[in-house]
Amino acid sequence: MRIKKFMRQKKSRLSLLLAALVAIFTVASCESNMNDDLAPGGDTGKLTVRMTDAPLNIDLVEEANVTITRIEARQVVEESEADTSNPFITLYNETETYNLLELRNGVTETLVDMEIPTGDYDLIRLYVDEASLTLTNGETYDVKVPSGQTTGIKVFIDPELQVEGGLTSELLLDFDVSKSFVMKGNLNTPAGVKGFNFKPVIRAVNETTAGRIDGMVTDTSEAALNEAAVWIEKDTVITTTYSDTTGSYAILGVKEGTYDLYAAKEGYDTLKVSGVEVTAGNKTTQNFELMPTDTTSQ
Repeated sequence: MRIKKFMRQKKSRLSLLLAALVAIFTVASCESNMNDDLAPGGDTGKLTVRMTDAPLNIDLVEEANVTITRIEARQVVEESEADTSNPFITLYNETETYNLLELRNGVTETLVDMEIPTGDYDLIRLYVDEASLTLTNGETYDVKVPSGQTTGIKVFIDPELQVEGGLTSELLLDFDVSKSFVMKGNLNTPAGVKGFNFKPVIRAVNETTAGRIDGMVTDTSEAALNEAAVWIEKDTVITTTYSDTTGSYAILGVKEGTYDLYAAKEGYDTLKVSGVEVTAGNKTTQNFELMPTDTTSQ
């Protein structure tokens, strides 16, 4: 297993497209056959697939590694063609291990950059061969990958990704590590951590119509707050990120609309900002100033 060192050959790019996302997809068995060949003839357009992470909120975690062996995209076809053609196209057929904790606050890793047939695409199948967590004390926990090795993890694209001739379409895969690795045991008991279950939660973000929110999290003295949780809601929580050592945070791939944005950190009051507007092709900046929790009355 070869671990790709992002700091060495990183193709990291900050996503500056804006406005549609919100497909939290389920892990399920994928259907029927695969097609390794591109559809013959016809126009092509370029597709770029990048990966990022909604990071794990566990201070003891050093690495969250996943080994990806294959990525496929499903092209939307007419019902009359469904029985005679296989709509899946192979985008990626390598074996690489990625540390998802390296992909934070707008940092992405390019997985695919290639020409594919024009048309609409509504589903990604992601094949994960292995996954593991390494804690800061050096302990490594290998986790079982359900269905990911053989049938792939289904990731629906909403809205559908449209690939047009001569143009570049961009798709972002957002791995939510905090939900994908589920701790067994309890840090606050003598038995401690007994391992982790792997239940992948991934968003497929059509960056062609997606937006971005970023900003700073500070305290009332304007000091940067590290590891403050920042999340975005619209009826439900869409995604969560955490500020870095400079207090900066970024949320990629936000569907155009109006949202509630929250920031929280232990020892500080949770702050909610309502009516945050995200528009296609634009960046929205929202800063937070958190008030220390008043402990004088306790």
